[in-house]
Amino acid sequence: MFDYFGVLISIIFGLALTHVLRGVGRMLQLRREIQPYWVQIVWALNCVVYTLGVWWAMYWWKGLPVWSTEWFYFISGYAVAVFLWAYMLFPAEFEPGVNFESYFYANRRWFFGIQTVLFLMDILETLQKSSWHLRPVPGLYPYVITGFLLISGIGQITANRRVHSVLCVTWLLIALGYTFLSSFERIGTRFS
Repeated sequence: MFDYFGVLISIIFGLALTHVLRGVGRMLQLRREIQPYWVQIVWALNCVVYTLGVWWAMYWWKGLPVWSTEWFYFISGYAVAVFLWAYMLFPAEFEPGVNFESYFYANRRWFFGIQTVLFLMDILETLQKSSWHLRPVPGLYPYVITGFLLISGIGQITANRRVHSVLCVTWLLIALGYTFLSSFERIGTRFS
């Protein structure tokens, strides 16, 4: 079942990555004609890191022998939330003259709101993996998810540019630290 379901999840995550990478590529093309915003670019990198990490971590589900309809929809919804989060970073199409700082702050409540939903879903997904003995909850996970939720909450509340510059970099450092200190590298070897 997972192999069949994994294709759907891969497509949705691929669409999220495509949207972000296309947005960054378009920014590069129009670099002299737009007003880029470095905080948004770091969030684009964060989105790529998170999407790839979640995509990789979904492989733990290969060990689940029987899938319920509810869990199918939950994991599908999680993938859709990742896509919507990524989608908030860039307009579908943009022409010269875009001010990405204004665009980011005009959409920040939605961006951080979806991010909050993502992390709440991640908690349920991680705990379920553990309860079904697919993967134990990593020791750092409670600290990492708490940090991510705090960043999401602060991002929704304030439009202070200095605060947002700290939030995006802090998020990236937490995500990279967690990725390299957790059990991600064992995912592929567990099922081979």
